[in-house]
Amino acid sequence: MIKIRPAAARGVTRTPWLDSRHTFSFAEYYEPEHMGFHTLRVINQDIVKPDTGFATHTHKDMEIITYVLKGAVTHKDSLGNETVIQPGEIQRMSAGTGVKHSEYNKSKTEILELLQIWILPTQKNLPPSYQQKGFDRKQTGLQLLVSSNGAEDSLLIHQQAKIFRGYLLAEQNIEIPVIANTHFWLQLISGQLLLKHQLLNPGDGIAIADENLIKIKANQVSEFLLFELA
Repeated sequence: MIKIRPAAARGVTRTPWLDSRHTFSFAEYYEPEHMGFHTLRVINQDIVKPDTGFATHTHKDMEIITYVLKGAVTHKDSLGNETVIQPGEIQRMSAGTGVKHSEYNKSKTEILELLQIWILPTQKNLPPSYQQKGFDRKQTGLQLLVSSNGAEDSLLIHQQAKIFRGYLLAEQNIEIPVIANTHFWLQLISGQLLLKHQLLNPGDGIAIADENLIKIKANQVSEFLLFELA
C-alpha cells in the first residue's frame, strides 16, 4: 500500500507571525481521515517570522522532535535547558508528566523554518527529558537520527520507532527491506523523489505499508525524513 498526502492538501494556519502546514489534524485544523499514521501524530511545517515565536506553553505525554530547515530556534524549558537549534541539529523533548517550553526566532531579519513532529509514547507519565545533537548534512543515504534504543548515537525516543534523515544526489537510488508489520511514512523536504512510480515533490508525504521492499530514486538532490513505525 502506497498512499500519498499531497503538500497542497495539508491544513493551513496563518497568523501575523506564523505560517504553518499540517500533514495531520492539529489545533483548529481537524480532518477525521488524517489524525496521524500509527504512532506518528503530528508533522507541522512551520515558518516563523523574525523576532517572534511560540510563547511558553505546556506539553504532556508526547515525544516532540524539532528539525530545523532554515534559521535558528532559541529554546527554553522548565527542565533548565536554554539552547539554540541550528540547521544540521535535531531536538528531542519527551514531555512525560509535563514540561513548559518556548521556541523563538530571535533573528531580526531572517525567517525560521522547521518541522515539528509529535510521536505518541509507549506509556504515560514518564519523566520529562531533553536531547539535542548535530548531524552531517552532507552524508548521503539514510542517517539514523532517532530510535528507541539510541543506536548509532541517535536520540532516544520512548516508542518503537525510528526516524531517518535521507539525503540523495540526483539519480541516486536506495532500497529498504521491510520487516513484516512495519509501516513507513516519508516526508519530502526538498528535491524530487520517485517511489514506486509515485512522484513526490517538496511537502508531500507518503504512507507505506504491506510492501516487501521500498525503492526510492532521486530525480534531483533531495532531502527527506523517513519514519519507521512498528
